[in-house]
This record gives sequence, C-alpha cells and structure tokens, in this order.
Amino acid sequence: MASSARPHAGSKMREFELIRTLKTRYGATHPSIVRGIGDDAAVIASSRNRYHLLTTDLLAEGVHFDQRTAAFGDIGFRAATANLSDIAAMGGAPEYLLVSLAPPRDARGRQVTQFYDGLMAACRVHDVKLIGGDTSASRDGWFVNITLIGSVRSGHVLFRSGARPGDDLYVTGTLGDSRVGFQLLQRRRGAAGARFLTPRHRRFLIQRHLRPTARVREGRWLSTVPWATSAIDLSDGLSGDLRHLCTQSGVGALVELSALPISPACRRYALAVKRDPATFALAGGEDYELLFTVPTRQRGPFERASARHRMRVTRVGTMTPAKEGLRMTLPDGRQRKLPLSSYEHFRPSP
Repeated sequence: MASSARPHAGSKMREFELIRTLKTRYGATHPSIVRGIGDDAAVIASSRNRYHLLTTDLLAEGVHFDQRTAAFGDIGFRAATANLSDIAAMGGAPEYLLVSLAPPRDARGRQVTQFYDGLMAACRVHDVKLIGGDTSASRDGWFVNITLIGSVRSGHVLFRSGARPGDDLYVTGTLGDSRVGFQLLQRRRGAAGARFLTPRHRRFLIQRHLRPTARVREGRWLSTVPWATSAIDLSDGLSGDLRHLCTQSGVGALVELSALPISPACRRYALAVKRDPATFALAGGEDYELLFTVPTRQRGPFERASARHRMRVTRVGTMTPAKEGLRMTLPDGRQRKLPLSSYEHFRPSP
C-alpha cells in the first residue's frame, strides 16, 4: 500500500504518479469539497444550487512555449485557453481570472502588455474578469501561473468518472491540428510537409496551434442536457487523456481509428510526410477539444440535438469493461492495444 502512495526515492519522477501521490498523501476532504485533485478542475459547493470550479496552470518558457515559435500575444491567448478548456470540460461558465507572472530581468514592458492583450482576447469572449495575481522576476525565462474560477449548477457538473461500459465515445472538432501547426512553426520536421500545403491550409494549422478554441459553449450545453456521462478536455492528446477518463471511470475503451475527425489540412500534411494522420490525432495535445461519453441508447436523441445546436461532434469509439483495457480498431478491422503517445511531463516526448 505504501509503495503505491509514494514513489521509490531513487526512481525517476513521473507526472501522473506524482499527482496520485500528492492526492493520496495531502489531498483534503471536507463536506464542501465535491471533487478535489484528479479532475479538470476542483469543485467546491458554494450554495445549494451552485458550485465553484477552480483550475490553475503553470507555464514555463521552453516547456510550454517558445518565443521562436509564438508571439507574446499568442502565448497569452494559449495560456488562457488551457484554463478555459478545463472549465469547459466540467460543463461550467468561466468567470474570474488571477495571473501571476515572472518575466526575466531583461523583459520589456511591451512584451508584458502583448501577453495580457492576448490573454484577455481569449477571456473577453466569455466575459471573464481579471481580478488579481502577482508579479515577480525570473533568473531564467518566463513563468506564468493562471488561476481561473468558474461556476456550474449543482447536479450539472461533468466529471471524468461517469463513463460506463457500452457508452459511446465522442469528441468535438478535429484532432491533430495543433501538433502539426507546431511542427510547421518549428520549421524542422514540418519543413518538407509545408511545401505541399496551400497557404490556407498552412494558416489554418498554425492558427489552431497559436489561437486554439476553448469549447466553453459545447461544455455548457453538454452539462444542461441529460445525456453526457463523463468528459475531459484534450490538452495532452487523445491517447493519454482517454486513459485518464478510463482510470477515473473504471472502464476500458475501443477507439475506431477510421472515425477520428481529422481536418483536410492535417490529412494533406500527413500524406506529404508519409505518416498516418491518426498518429497526429492520437498524440497531438493542445487541440483543447472535449472528449465525452453518452449512453448508446441515447445516441439518436443526442446526435439530433447536437446537430440542431450546431455542435460538431464525432463518435469515435465505445467504452468497454476495464479488463479489456484500451484498444483501437485499425481500418482493416484488426484490433491492437492503444499506444500511449501523448505528452507527459518528466517523460521524453513521443
């Protein structure tokens, strides 16, 4: 029991093992804490009819962003989107923002202003108000910490833990675009494929990386209808985030690779670099789409309602008993174990 709650002193640190350890050893319990460590946001009971949602993200230069591939306005926009997406995954409305910023000593005032301009451009769409934060100085690179507070009606929160075997697995939007957009900006692995893209496709992919959309409208709608049983946002990639949802729900999953929604631009790039576009969809993080489940018996009503509300959703698989693990069906009908190819801190990138 002790070994599962505390990593071996000599072992290498793993992100999600660390989170589990912190939850086991230090996670608080209280009647007001509806959900603590382990979901997209913490859920605190604030009244009989309303819950607070709280989420935070720490962003470090060289890990989460790079000045060579993103302007400060884009860095701010993406930082806000990461938190907005967490609130969206819980079905909530984002409301208040706190920002702590530690620039290096040679930073310029205009860089800080551009960062906040981008940050608030993402937040203003959802009427999020900046209410505080902190400033410091860094000896090496920029550090940003954002805390976002939202709310949701009690009884309408979307958790990672509600999926059941037999539920359909859905995703919003398209997958893999942000990863390809980042490769294009790096001008390394993406250089060869870029020659085969139209200017419109190139702009689309880069914009999907620099200015991603938080699916707040979709998340709030899902929380108001009676069908969604669980949800998570895709910040680390489908193969990894699906694992989190399955772990919290105690289920397995079978993903249909041929069903994954992939944009024409991403497909064209994959063809140019001789890669299966599904690999970008499985591994690509920071698309900030929503992954969620709906009981199979509700498929018809759910899909008709989502179409009426102009929600772009795609059924990509089925939830299975936990003993079956996470698997994928190849286009030729064969089944394989779903590889873990998503991003994780303290582990080399795939």
